[in-house]
Order: sequence, then C-alpha cells, then structure tokens
Amino acid sequence: MNGVDPRLLDDVRDELDSLNPRLSLNRRGFVQTSLAAGFAASVLPVKAQAMIVTDGQGLTAGEVKIPTRGGAMPAYRAMPAGSKALDVVLVVQEIFGVHEHIRDVCRRLAKAGYLAVAPELYARQGEPSKYTDIPKLVREIVAKVPDAQVMADLDAAADWAMNNGGDGGDLAITGFCWGGRIVWMYAAHNPKLATGVAWYGPVARAYHPGDKAALDVAASIRQPMLGLYGAADGGIPNDTVEKMRAALKAAGNTASEIILYPDTPHAFHADYRPSYRKQAAEDGWKRMLAWFRAHGVG
Repeated sequence: MNGVDPRLLDDVRDELDSLNPRLSLNRRGFVQTSLAAGFAASVLPVKAQAMIVTDGQGLTAGEVKIPTRGGAMPAYRAMPAGSKALDVVLVVQEIFGVHEHIRDVCRRLAKAGYLAVAPELYARQGEPSKYTDIPKLVREIVAKVPDAQVMADLDAAADWAMNNGGDGGDLAITGFCWGGRIVWMYAAHNPKLATGVAWYGPVARAYHPGDKAALDVAASIRQPMLGLYGAADGGIPNDTVEKMRAALKAAGNTASEIILYPDTPHAFHADYRPSYRKQAAEDGWKRMLAWFRAHGVG
C-alpha cells in the first residue's frame, strides 16, 4: 500500500468515531456527493512520461449517481456509445478513490467492449482526493470503511449497471491495491459473480478493524479468479500470496490462478506513478481481458 505500515490501522482502532466529528455525523449518508476532478492530491506530481491517457471517442463516459443505502453514490461509468446488453465490469479503486487513473481504466475497458463502472466507495466517509498525507488518509477515511458497506455498495453498482446498459447477467470485477483485496472479498460475498482479477491486493490483512482478510474467506470463493502480484512488493509478502494460492487449491478452486511477477513492486500497473512497470502492466492487462473472455464475460 505505497509503503504505509499496516500497523497504522491498530493506532486508530479506538479513535474511529472521534477523529472527525463531521464525518461521523454523516456516516449513514454521503459526504462526497460528486467525483473529484483529476488525480488525487496524495499522488501528485504524476509521472506523465509513461502515463496512459484513453480518450472518450466512441464512448459514453462520465459521472453517474447510483441509488444505494443512504443516498446517491457517485460513480464513473464508461461504455461503447449506443450499445446495449453489455457485459459489466466493476472497477474498484486504489486507496486514493476514484481519481483520473481509475476513470481511465474504465475507459480502457469500455474500448474493449465492456460497461465499466467505478463507484466511489469512500463517499460516506470523506473525500480522499484532498489528502496529501497517505497515513492520514488511511487513518481518517480508509480505516473507517467497513467491508459490509463496500459489499452493499458494489451490489448496488452491479444492479445499476445491469439496468443501464448491462446484459442482466454476466458480471466481473477488477481492482487495485485496496481494491485488489476487495475483489477477493466480493467473490466470497457474491456467488453470482462470474469472475474477477485482483491486482496486488493484500490477502493477509484488512483495513477496517474487525473485518476479515482474503485468506479467511478463500474457502468461500468458488469463481475462477486471477491474482496479479509483484514479487518485490514490500507491503505484500510473497509467502502470503503463496498461502492464498494454497488456500484456493485446498478449497477445490483449481480454476483460479495467481501470477507473481519477478522483481516487480507494488502498484506496477499505476502508469502515473514511479512504481509503474510497463512489461508487467501490459502483460497483466492482456491476461485480464483474456481471463474475462475465457470465463464468460466479454
């Protein structure tokens, strides 16, 4: 998680409701009612030399509002213009929220023929785009977002997509870092999910106190899942990735696969950051699209 010590979460266990009274009062509603423009402040300046920019030509793309518990959740949607009955891919944000990189990922998926939707899953807790300090972002927003809330909001996003251009059945999910972990958790939560691809999501820890780790729910994952990890990821030890692979196999899920790229750091797909590794990122993207098609989505 970009070098953030996971023990930070322990430091805020007893302070979740006192750090920010304004956010606490709005816990059931939405603090963030629209998506922030551009990149999150905590990732600036971006590494523009390698950054991929996907245009919206031929697409219907932009912000939408998704009805869910507590109000209308902001989200970014991209799809081929004029198309109907599309397969749906839920896109789950990094810890930085639905900023420009995640929106671009949605446009890339739309260019590949999908309806991609990225809900702002922190919208009840705050606006991650404004934070410049990552540990503070983790303490004040990320650690306050429980899995139960995320699962319900992803269900709402999937329902919305299926009724707004989706085909009504085929659903996949992908996500990065924080969102990579959520991919595993959502697979265990939603038996109707066809498949998913997790990019460097922690498997041995949770972000919200009391929530389970992906390893804890591996036995409940029945879908064919693909994990994409870097062997030089300082925040996700290789042995935990191997344990996830073993746990899936032990549960009889032999269709799932985990790729561990040698000499590759965390966030290797993030083309706007120094962690970007072109070869691994491009290989992972090709594997993801092929994985979706091989398992009935696309």
